[in-house]
Amino acid sequence: MSTPVSANPVMVEPKKTPVIYKILVMVSIITLIGGTLTGIMTYVNVGVTEHFYVDWFTSFISAVLVMAPVGFVMMTLMYKLVNKLLPTSSELKRNLVISVFMALIMESVMAFVTATNNIGYADMRVFVTGWAEGLLAALPIGLTIMLIMSVTVKPKIERFLKS
Repeated sequence: MSTPVSANPVMVEPKKTPVIYKILVMVSIITLIGGTLTGIMTYVNVGVTEHFYVDWFTSFISAVLVMAPVGFVMMTLMYKLVNKLLPTSSELKRNLVISVFMALIMESVMAFVTATNNIGYADMRVFVTGWAEGLLAALPIGLTIMLIMSVTVKPKIERFLKS
C-alpha cells in the first residue's frame, strides 16, 4: 500500500513578482510616455537648440513630479465618475472613455509644466501660445498611446502588478 503524497505548498502557490520589478515596469512606462510627450512639447516650444536636452530633461522631471500626484487623483476621480455615468457599458468602453479624458487632462498639465519651464510667464501671450502649441502637437500621439495602453497594455500591467 502506498502512502499519499502531500503537495509541497511552495510548488503549488504561484511565485510572487518582486516589488522592484513592478517599480521598474512603471518607471519605464512613465519614462517612455512622459519623455516622448515632453520631448515633443519642448521641441515645439524652443526648437532644437544647444540647450534642447537640458530644456527637455528639466521639463520631463518637472512634469513627472507634477503628474504623479495629479495623475493618481485624476485617475481615481475619473474611474469613479465613468463607472457612475456608464454602469452598464463594457469595461473596454469605460477604459476608452477614461483613456481619452486622462490623455486630455494629463497632456494639458504636461504642456503647462513644459511651457512654464521653457517659456515662463514674462509674456502671457507667448506662454499661452506655447502651451497650446505644445498640447496640440503632442495630443495625437498621447491619445494614440493612451488608447493602445487601455486596450492592450493596461490589462496585462494590472495582472502583472497583482502578481
